[in-house]
Amino acid sequence: MLSTLMVIGGVLVGLLVLLALIVSLSARPQTRAAGGRTAAPSWVADAGRPHPDAWSPLSTGATSEMPAVR
Repeated sequence: MLSTLMVIGGVLVGLLVLLALIVSLSARPQTRAAGGRTAAPSWVADAGRPHPDAWSPLSTGATSEMPAVR
């Protein structure tokens, strides 16, 4: 009886630790201050616009970058 409760408790604690790890790894990264910016590496392409934010809603702007499927 006691060993069963310990196994169940251990599984629950393990699941909570796994959940905390997943949440911490998927958290939105902190934005850097304007003064703390570092220069982009030379291999980064400069498209003239900022990198899209994965957590922002999709824009409904121009679809010129999405070719039509025919």
